[in-house]
Amino acid sequence: MSRRLIAVTALVVAAGALTACSGSTAPAESSSSEGGSDFGLVTDGVLTVATEGTYRPFSFHDDGGTGDLTGFDVEIIEAVAEKLDLEVEFQETQWDAIFAGLDAGRFDVIANQVSINEQRQEKYLFSAPYTVSPGVIVVAEDDDSISSFDDLEGKTTAQSLTSNWYELATESGATVEGVEGWAQAVELLRQGRVDATVNDKLTFLDYEKTNSPSGLKIAAETDEAGEQAFVFTKDKTDLVEAIDGALEELRADGTLAEISDKYFGDDVTQ
Repeated sequence: MSRRLIAVTALVVAAGALTACSGSTAPAESSSSEGGSDFGLVTDGVLTVATEGTYRPFSFHDDGGTGDLTGFDVEIIEAVAEKLDLEVEFQETQWDAIFAGLDAGRFDVIANQVSINEQRQEKYLFSAPYTVSPGVIVVAEDDDSISSFDDLEGKTTAQSLTSNWYELATESGATVEGVEGWAQAVELLRQGRVDATVNDKLTFLDYEKTNSPSGLKIAAETDEAGEQAFVFTKDKTDLVEAIDGALEELRADGTLAEISDKYFGDDVTQ
């Protein structure tokens, strides 16, 4: 769902040449960027990134919340910044305030599994997607009665009543048992109290990676997949183009797939 949180020192960019404070060596040139001085960054030479820091496995702290910031999104944006010869500074921000902070210019980009949709595209710029994930039906591994969403007719699923997956389950004809989230849904499924649960494939892959053998399996996937990407204000066109170039390089050299496999045991980046 890369990592060691980079302790950031301010990089001073002198006109025409990059020099670091205290006589330290300037970053080497990159094929993707020349130090980021033309990107309109909050701090020149530093990519300031908003992320929750409490959203496992995408953005969280090791050692039960007391260790370094890490996660799938954290590692990918760190790899991008390295391609662009930029340092990284993370600003951990609650979800309900993260877009307001971007609008206010407190950070350059959001890296927090933000889904691309038309409403957001009207106001913000998105990078190329770095996560692609369909919805899935999860059942007990010995249950072969469900192999499509049509098979949910007359079945019972466990869903959060405020989620998109609740709507998909009910539209497919399922009777829904309301739960608070994935953990409770899985517990009901393992106990045989419901037939299935519908959720994001990433959620299942993360659970399977950390709880294998789980006794569960994917019975079916949606035809369309959700896409998540980095988010920027509309004035960051040059930065978006540079980050897209870095993502393309990271995809080509296998870095994205490697980070994905580390967290999910599968390549969810394309």
